[in-house]
Amino acid sequence: MNTSEYRKRDALDFARMLRNKELTPLELMDCAISRAEEVNPKINALCNTNYEHGRELAHNATLKGRFGALPFLLKDSGLGYPNLLNSFGSRLFAELKINFNSTLTDRFLEDGLLPFGRTTVPEFSMAPTTEAVQNGGPTRNPWDRNRSPGGSSGGAAAAVAAGVVPLAHASDGGGSIRIPASCCGIYGLKPSRGLIPAGPARGEGWGGLATDGVLSRSVRDTAAALDGVAGMEIGAPYAAPPKTTQYAAWLDKPFGRPRRIAMWSVGFEDIPVDPECVKALQIAKRLLEAMGHEVVDAPLPPVQFSKFVEAQVNVMAANVTVTVNGKVRNDLASGWEKKLEPAILDAYQRGKGLSAEAYALAITRFHTIGRQLAIYIRDYDFILTPTLMQPPAELGLITTDDDFFSFRTKVSRYATFLAIINASGQPAASLPLHWSENGLPIGIQLIAPFGGEADLLRMSARLEEAQPWFDKIPQI
Repeated sequence: MNTSEYRKRDALDFARMLRNKELTPLELMDCAISRAEEVNPKINALCNTNYEHGRELAHNATLKGRFGALPFLLKDSGLGYPNLLNSFGSRLFAELKINFNSTLTDRFLEDGLLPFGRTTVPEFSMAPTTEAVQNGGPTRNPWDRNRSPGGSSGGAAAAVAAGVVPLAHASDGGGSIRIPASCCGIYGLKPSRGLIPAGPARGEGWGGLATDGVLSRSVRDTAAALDGVAGMEIGAPYAAPPKTTQYAAWLDKPFGRPRRIAMWSVGFEDIPVDPECVKALQIAKRLLEAMGHEVVDAPLPPVQFSKFVEAQVNVMAANVTVTVNGKVRNDLASGWEKKLEPAILDAYQRGKGLSAEAYALAITRFHTIGRQLAIYIRDYDFILTPTLMQPPAELGLITTDDDFFSFRTKVSRYATFLAIINASGQPAASLPLHWSENGLPIGIQLIAPFGGEADLLRMSARLEEAQPWFDKIPQI
């Protein structure tokens, strides 16, 4: 199979070919590795690769699960898998080996996904761009290599958009699936809090903001991946409503009635929306109305946005302190500070000085937003927003060369409508429905009520049919 043929298929199509013996797992793995070797020098999306391990997995593979024996990439965000080293995008943690599988890793493996490398992240997954010093240079957007593919799952999105794999692991603590999906012209769904397992080493990430998922080029691949990994984990502190049937089985079901959709076209605290992002929003509105749904220009919920940003900063800083101290607590005089980027070192210091009251207040603010949005969406079936407030950022525009609060404030003006949905715990997806005049992908975000993945995937599939994006491929 040549590169052109490889790019024409999604993960489920490869699974069908494997079952029909049209190709072998090793042939498929060799295609993925060949593509990685071809494009990674240009986009810097992969790190800690282990191609021989990937080939060994493929050589010994027995077809199982939904994907048979599909080449796969894990994000460099700490998901345990001993055969692939970690760094968290940090020089402080370079070549860290986690000696156990995370629960989610086991679920990926049982579904026929074969990891052969990790994808790049910003340091500790704290940025909406992927420019960590540890990665030896920025990760570049396949559509415009002077721009970022987003973050923190920037390497995963760039690898999927560039055709290294059709499906990759991602995670989202403040937009980190949806930002790169928008920047790279692919599909990214952040699941409901508690739907995806976080164990066994932790119960939550970032005060309940963070969850894992995947990035893909087709809605049906994401639906199938969620079918394989979703479900409550024993001992977890959260649980999303259990699904009543397979997500993939919902994709073709018609809506029994028109849906009512709230559209947000202005930012909190008058944060501006770029005209190209407004254009993407209007395209989505027209598509939805053509399907018979009602799209309402709706007021924003009463979120105290600046206070939410402060709460997010405090919780993220506390987590930086915990992570760094886990590494350096017994080696405080080693000069380790030089291995952290400026904003991340500042976050560490902020976290060290954070009071218990400030942390508890931050969690309370998250919970307040959850209640506000749960009440707000009772009047609607979905919320429609721009994914980002601007087109994909140019490299160097949003970096960690700043104090942490200023850095995260800048992030909040780029991804205004994303992290509040991490606080509320609702599922949300970015769909690539528009490309700008200069060829940059621009996503829109669709938000569903808590536990509403089935309807969200179903509406995503309808939009994918109405405005297909699968054949839009960057020329690298």
